[in-house]
Amino acid sequence: MEEEVEDKTCMFQESAALQAAEKSFYDLLGEQSSIESPDEKFLEESRGYSYSDDAESLCPDWHPRDNITSQSYYSSSSTSSNNGGGTTIIDGPIDSPVSTLKIPDMFLDIESALQFKKGVEEASKFLPSGINLVKVENKLDSNEEFLDLSRGKKNHQRNSSEEERSSKQSAICSESSVSSDMFDKVLLCSGGKNESALRKELSEATSQNAQQSNITKSTRGKKQGSKRNVVDLRTLLTLCAQAVAADDRRTANEFLKQIRQNSSMTGDGMQRLAHYFANGLEARMAGSGTQIYKSLLNLPTSASDILKAYHTYLATCPFKKISHFFANKTIMNVSQKATRLHIIDFGILYGFQWPCFLQRLSSRPGGPPKLRITGIDLPCPGFRPSERVEETGRRLASYAKTFKVPFEFNAIAQKWETIKIEDLKIDEDELLVVNCLYRFRNLLDETVIVNSPRNIVLNLIRNMNPAVFVLGIVNGAYNAPFFITRFREALFHYSSFFDMLEENIPREIHERMLLERIVFGREAMNVIACEGAERIERPETYKQWQVRNIRVGFEQLPLDKEIMKMAMNRVKTSYHKDFVIDEDGGWMLQGWKGRIVYGLSSWRPVY
Repeated sequence: MEEEVEDKTCMFQESAALQAAEKSFYDLLGEQSSIESPDEKFLEESRGYSYSDDAESLCPDWHPRDNITSQSYYSSSSTSSNNGGGTTIIDGPIDSPVSTLKIPDMFLDIESALQFKKGVEEASKFLPSGINLVKVENKLDSNEEFLDLSRGKKNHQRNSSEEERSSKQSAICSESSVSSDMFDKVLLCSGGKNESALRKELSEATSQNAQQSNITKSTRGKKQGSKRNVVDLRTLLTLCAQAVAADDRRTANEFLKQIRQNSSMTGDGMQRLAHYFANGLEARMAGSGTQIYKSLLNLPTSASDILKAYHTYLATCPFKKISHFFANKTIMNVSQKATRLHIIDFGILYGFQWPCFLQRLSSRPGGPPKLRITGIDLPCPGFRPSERVEETGRRLASYAKTFKVPFEFNAIAQKWETIKIEDLKIDEDELLVVNCLYRFRNLLDETVIVNSPRNIVLNLIRNMNPAVFVLGIVNGAYNAPFFITRFREALFHYSSFFDMLEENIPREIHERMLLERIVFGREAMNVIACEGAERIERPETYKQWQVRNIRVGFEQLPLDKEIMKMAMNRVKTSYHKDFVIDEDGGWMLQGWKGRIVYGLSSWRPVY
């Protein structure tokens, strides 16, 4: 902030002298000068920006992600405004050296801010009592305060900015707002009881919405007759991607306009998919995909919202439940007689897999073993790169204490290919298990680096010599180096997820929009708009992984028939009829309407 104040002050110096001369001229004529001081104008600009900082108070469901690609970062030829002022952005991201920016209309009449405040007051009259439409914090209440800042009184501003930075960091990682009962309800084993009520409620709401939608469509079709035009969004997206690949901006913009007119983040599954894919195409055309994707990763989302969305996903989709069941049951079978068990989890994230495992382990005949979990994940941005992994360890330690399981946790937050076997603190008298569910897709492959991190980590696991290596993979073919091929495969892949959500979760549910935005929409942005090392969504098919693992030196373990039977029975009795559980080549496969999206298998090293 202090650097910005200094820059603004320097910018005003030349115009201030000219305005002073004009003011004296008006004084000679006996008229009051109509020119505001630059300090007053900058003050009003600062106050105007304070409104945008509290944009979420206007609408709780609003999220910066939804507007970030179309407003904040790029536009082929668009105009954005802030409290009435216009700024024209032409062809490129704002922070790109190739973008051409017109000088923003920063200095507006003081009346614009007053009119905005008056409008807020008028709108507030129509709201129920006790609800404030917008919360305005005036950090600078007078020109004198601004002048004090510009003269060098910066310590207070520096301290407040540091406090704000600290609070933002804690807001991302803190889970104090989430009750332990809520974690227990979502993460512990209940035989499906915790999800059944929510699943039934969502299913009934989805059925009612589908019936109403069919009635509306039939009524509208009768009125419109044969004049009704059907828009094929899938074809429009493909044609737009071809235009973007050919750098035909005019054609691409025409297709994007049609897509925007027929897509929405609150529409049906295909309309939502088209909305997020259009965001990716716009970002790719503007060359700002990497910046946008990084900003999306850093957008704060409360732990409470994440947990609610995760619970909704568990209740309506079996993929996570079956994956955790497969991994936990495999580990339980191999460690039946072990007195010391060490699990190394690559990509532990929030550790949602392990509370249920601790619960099952506590009831093992003969008592639980001494358990040690090494949680590995990528470092968080900011000053505390290992905070998320350490927070996961504290939560798991609390569960272990509850279930009376001897427990130790080791947190590692660094790039996986830089980890040495000494960092893992492996003891010879403990049973070692390695677990990695669906995170190997984020490691770079041979198309980027000859000695790929993917093979480096697999060789590291082989050198650990675990009793079993449980591997879960995203079954996708959208890792092609050619953009059009990759785009088509990504379109097929994510169509399955958006269709699955459409069939199982009502459109108005906030948790569904959160899943689409922070999971599938964000992944699609990376696949479409990023290239090279910045493109980290790089899945392979389960057959490709099978070849890779055998080449590194693993042998595949046979699929447990009991696990397969229990998984198929759970999906058949509790979830939508279009979910698929199948077996092929020792892999347990999961899918939707015949399209396989996940694969699970177990391996051990060969010497």
